[in-house]
Amino acid sequence: MTLYTRKGDDGTTGLLFGGRVRKDDVAPEAYGAVDEAQAFIGLARAEAERGGELDSLLIAVERDLWVLMAELATAPDNRHKLTAGQQLVTAEMVAALEAHTDDLGARFEMPREFVVPGQNRIAALLDVARTVVRRAERRSMAVAAEGSHAVPYLNRLSSLLWVMARAQEAGATLPTRTPDGGN
Repeated sequence: MTLYTRKGDDGTTGLLFGGRVRKDDVAPEAYGAVDEAQAFIGLARAEAERGGELDSLLIAVERDLWVLMAELATAPDNRHKLTAGQQLVTAEMVAALEAHTDDLGARFEMPREFVVPGQNRIAALLDVARTVVRRAERRSMAVAAEGSHAVPYLNRLSSLLWVMARAQEAGATLPTRTPDGGN
C-alpha cells in the first residue's frame, strides 16, 4: 500500500464526498487546526492513567474531533450526505461536553483569579490543547455552515479543557500517570 497519491503535489487537497480545494483554502485551514488540536489532546492523554477517567474522556473527545473534521472537510453541496454523529456534529455532542464540564467543575473550587499555566505538566498540556482548540474555533467560523454545531462544540471543548487543567492543578479525581508509568 502506498501512503502517498501525489494528487496534492499541485497544492490542492481532496474533500470528503468529492471536490478539491487549495491547501490554503479556509476548509483545510479549519480542519487542519482541529487536527492539530486533536494531536495536542493526544499529548495530554499520553500523561493520563490508561483506562482512567481522564484517558477515557480525552479519547471520546478525540473521536468527536474526527466527526468535526469530516464536517469541515465537506463541500457545502455535499453536506446533505453527512450522517449525524459520524460526520456531522450534533447538539447532543455539545450537550455532552457541557455535562462533563459541569460535573468536573463541581468537584473542586474554581480559581477566582487569572491562572498562570504550568503548575504541573498535565495541566500545562491541557492548556496548550485549549489554546489550539480556540484557534480551531476561530478558523472554523469561515467554514461551518449555518446551523452547524461545529463551532459551539469547539467552544465547549475549550471550556472543558480549561476545567480539566484546573482539576489537575487542584488534585481533583482525574488521575494521571507518574513519570515511571505507575499511579
